[in-house]
Amino acid sequence: MSGRLKQPTGRYGGRSAAERRAERRDRFLDAGLQLFGDSPGYRGTTIGALSEAAGLSTRQFYEEFHSLEDVLAALHLRVNDWAEEAAFTGLATAQGRPIAERATAAFLAYAANVTGDPRRLRITFTEIVGVSARMERQRLERRARWIDFICAEADAAAERGEAVHRDYRIAATAFIGSVNGLLHDWQAGWVDAPLDEVVDELVGLLLGILRPPGWRPEEGGAVEGGGAER
Repeated sequence: MSGRLKQPTGRYGGRSAAERRAERRDRFLDAGLQLFGDSPGYRGTTIGALSEAAGLSTRQFYEEFHSLEDVLAALHLRVNDWAEEAAFTGLATAQGRPIAERATAAFLAYAANVTGDPRRLRITFTEIVGVSARMERQRLERRARWIDFICAEADAAAERGEAVHRDYRIAATAFIGSVNGLLHDWQAGWVDAPLDEVVDELVGLLLGILRPPGWRPEEGGAVEGGGAER
């Protein structure tokens, strides 16, 4: 196929063509989440099987996507959007709190989101790897967004006197790799610990980056207390 088929226009059954198309797209993505994220996986799925799982035709598939890789790409972005939204929501619940409490709230929310459905983890950390140069670029671009998130929070903490002033980009990149690896292994059953304990370890790693040995809070900076401090 050189391109998508021509889209229908007008209303049918009380819904516009755009609404019907959005519904079909969601059905294909839901089917992709099931087949790519469980069995048989992305590489074992055909367009026919995906269409059947969605309860739609292959003709309708080509009205929405060029290839199965397009579905995988859309799913990868959607799963990351869900996780990102969860992290920001968790962060908002700790607005104005010390950095240790903010980090714990954000990572608890993030971890609960990505581990709550094993299919999301498989798509994010397994199925997307090695597919194509395009997917590798997308994976790295989304990782860069997480790195920007960590750097922004670290810089804000430094301005409040809760962390050292430094360039955090390399450290944030290493930390994101630790997050991905630990959560993947935890979901696979290689880490025998409750999720809260996993999050505590990640927060401890982050605080170690923000507050290296010998660092002391700046005069006039925020003073932390409570059990969240390490």
